[in-house]
Amino acid sequence: MSVLQALKDPRRLRIEVLAGLVVALALIPEAIAFSIIAGVDPRLGLFASFTMAVTISVLGGRPAMISAATGATALVLAPLVASEGVQYLFAAVVLGGVIQVVLGVSGVARLMRFIPRSVMVGFVNALAILIFTSQLPYLRDVPWVVYPMVAVGIAVIVLLPRLTTAVPSPLVAIVTLTGFVVLASVAVPDVGDQGELPSDLPSLLVPDVPFSVETLQIIAPYALAVAVVGLLESLMTAKLVDDVTDTRSNKSREAWGQGGANIVTGFFGGLGGCAMIGQTMINVKTSGARTRISTFLAGVFLLALVVGLGDVVATIPMAALVAVMVMVAVGTFDWHSARPSTLRRMPLSETAVMLSTVAVTVLTHNLAYGVVAGVLVAMTLFARRVAHLTEVTEVPTDQEGTRVYAVTGQLFFASSNDLVNQFDYVNDPEHVVVDLTDANVWDASTVATLDAVETKYARHGKRVSIVGLDEHSAARRERLSGHLGAGH
Repeated sequence: MSVLQALKDPRRLRIEVLAGLVVALALIPEAIAFSIIAGVDPRLGLFASFTMAVTISVLGGRPAMISAATGATALVLAPLVASEGVQYLFAAVVLGGVIQVVLGVSGVARLMRFIPRSVMVGFVNALAILIFTSQLPYLRDVPWVVYPMVAVGIAVIVLLPRLTTAVPSPLVAIVTLTGFVVLASVAVPDVGDQGELPSDLPSLLVPDVPFSVETLQIIAPYALAVAVVGLLESLMTAKLVDDVTDTRSNKSREAWGQGGANIVTGFFGGLGGCAMIGQTMINVKTSGARTRISTFLAGVFLLALVVGLGDVVATIPMAALVAVMVMVAVGTFDWHSARPSTLRRMPLSETAVMLSTVAVTVLTHNLAYGVVAGVLVAMTLFARRVAHLTEVTEVPTDQEGTRVYAVTGQLFFASSNDLVNQFDYVNDPEHVVVDLTDANVWDASTVATLDAVETKYARHGKRVSIVGLDEHSAARRERLSGHLGAGH
């Protein structure tokens, strides 16, 4: 559904507006928490959430996806803030945005097709675990009344949709518990305890750093990390939303849109960020939003709430937001993937990929690291599996003084290294034919192996004919054969 269609449909517009409000309320404490992680004033995280959400609502390629200040960005930039100060953070965010634009325009988003399903499942499950565990600090060393409040909030979120869907159940839970705390004068941790809310609007600025090569050397590693981590999380989130909504997004546009959002955020004194999966699930899955309106309004509502209604927002009990995030975690986890029947049916390698993704993500609290680890494990196990499918068999022939070997399978570094040992160099006749009709040559390692086979036979005064190469394999061998040297 387009923005214009949503504006003409009162029911859809109500869903988008209320979804944006729920997301804005959920963003506030997280933006403050991420600012603390980065070692900066809470305003930087809140301003970043505003500028990221509003900018990506226009530039992004995935409608209804929420971008804001994130923990991954905060973790990456924290050392830079500690060593160089906040102005260098702004410069790094701007440069990170520029790198994202370049990567987006160059088509890096197309690499998403190399991420296996098992990594996606591990990514989603790890996300759910991180969302849940991130709420645990709000449940430790708190008054006993917090626990029944969380239980009531969860009950409202679960049961209200069975009666009506006119208003998002998370919003009802937040309003109900806030009303209870105010009317009953109950002292419980609230949003105001998380940090001071800003009282003014963000303003345009230029990072106060020397424009020199030395500055570039300082901020470049952090900017590159922000760009890569942000793109990876954003593109994975976009893919997840595609699956939830059964629609397609423009990944390339999302990539350079994230860059544009970070550039704007850096020039407005924000922390920088990327797609937020938890808030996106609140927006898309829990609240039912589908257009850019909800994303735009999430940013606008956030700024209006913290600047204009800061005193009211500060009274929202953390128990209400914990209840919302716990249900987001429950809804995000792929419970089917953890069923014993599913685990018994799935190949061990697929389960290993999923578990490695989950383990690395949970241990490092970094979704990007988990995805990279999962992809590496998947590649290794795939290469190992394919390498075992290569066979060398002798084929009967009527030609005297000739032995024919047929090679089948995919020949690459993992499978071709043992190929050189599959021939009888001493006892074979004067002429040996190696038929590669049912094989493919994929890399220099295989070409070097074929050269080694010819060399070994030549030492025994025998001639080798390599036949049956397809067009691409023949071209690769012709280009590389005899030019690889002993090291290959």
